[in-house]
Amino acid sequence: MLYVDLVESVLDYLRKAVRKHEVPALLLALAYFFCVLAAYYVLRPVRDQLSAAAGGSSVLPLFYGVVFVVTLLLTPAFGGLVARFSRRRFIPIVYLFFLLGMVAFVPFFQNPDLVSAKILGTVFFVWVSVFNLFVVSVFWSFMADLFDPEQSHRLFPVIAVGGTLGAICGPAMTKALAEIVGVAGLLGISAGLLGVCIACMFGLSRWSQKFPVSGDERRDERVIGGSFIAGAKQTLASPLLRRVALLMLLGDCVGTVVYAMLSDYNRANFSVREDGVAFAAGVDLWGNLLTAIFQISLTRFLLTRYGPVSALVTDGILKALVLFGLILFGNPWIAAVAIVSRASAYGVFKPAADSLYTQVDAETRYKAKNFIDTAVWRFGDVVITNAFSWLTRLGMAAPGFAALTMLAAMGSSWIGFRVTRVLAKPASKTDG
Repeated sequence: MLYVDLVESVLDYLRKAVRKHEVPALLLALAYFFCVLAAYYVLRPVRDQLSAAAGGSSVLPLFYGVVFVVTLLLTPAFGGLVARFSRRRFIPIVYLFFLLGMVAFVPFFQNPDLVSAKILGTVFFVWVSVFNLFVVSVFWSFMADLFDPEQSHRLFPVIAVGGTLGAICGPAMTKALAEIVGVAGLLGISAGLLGVCIACMFGLSRWSQKFPVSGDERRDERVIGGSFIAGAKQTLASPLLRRVALLMLLGDCVGTVVYAMLSDYNRANFSVREDGVAFAAGVDLWGNLLTAIFQISLTRFLLTRYGPVSALVTDGILKALVLFGLILFGNPWIAAVAIVSRASAYGVFKPAADSLYTQVDAETRYKAKNFIDTAVWRFGDVVITNAFSWLTRLGMAAPGFAALTMLAAMGSSWIGFRVTRVLAKPASKTDG
């Protein structure tokens, strides 16, 4: 019944708020983002179970440290692609790279004797974590390049629903197929979904040639140029981008602490691998259902009526409220915290934050956004997981972590308000 209500709400939105010429692009974007997140969420429960089995939160500093290093190495490579090729070329290259990487893992899961379980689990965790950030960041950069600010406020919430539906179907497929096809089969499914993403990207490129933003007919073939490390330079130099990066770090503080606590809870309560995978998939499923509800109701209302500032502020308030429940109820409440905080992060915060990039230049849209969404985010993971480990050794429990992350959530609301104020200044478009 809930799925039917979601579909009906999306169709109602299409009838009322979408211009006729936008319908093909919107449907392609929905399919594109569906496949992006389905490709990730098919594998996420496997990644989470491997990290929980390897030691829970105690191994996350090491895992995220490696992820951060790999991300730093890939970020300038991505910047080089953006500087030298048009988006019509560099976006398929990024997706093809990750598609081939998925295929490369298949023989190792089919033949466990090729490499130790610990090494395979570590490399797989790193790969899936890097893959997720890059493919999602590139998707939203592309969306910000296709639509103008007014279109983004109307269309981004419903485009995000496509991703949420993919994030719902991904863990559902894992639960249904894991024992039948194994991890190797799940990797094949993920790779196939990335192939569909490439096809959708070409369809959207053709649409944009017919309906370019503000008459910019050459945007699809434009070569951005510039330095391959321009994203990092822009972020450090621009007051706007520094605030966006801080906003990302505060949100990451909430998400990473909750993820670490959830990993410990999984390890402590589910000794059988299949039970742990099922628990992780269940949290993902319910979190993504709530994300869809936020996207088609709360976020759409806030963006179209009041703009991004209201959604950014609301995100922090929602997270702070559910974290307060962790203080009251303790560890058993962590699943509810994970569900609501993830739903707010991806259902409220993400569409609002990504809509900001429709108002900046192309180099900022691709290079700086990618740097913030990948390197800055993973830097936050390293710092936060290490701090979590140290505080755990000192005896801090769920209420203490909840109080600290509540402060981060409330700080996120304040910085979100300040980001939109900076963006509104006439000079902001040349900041970065």
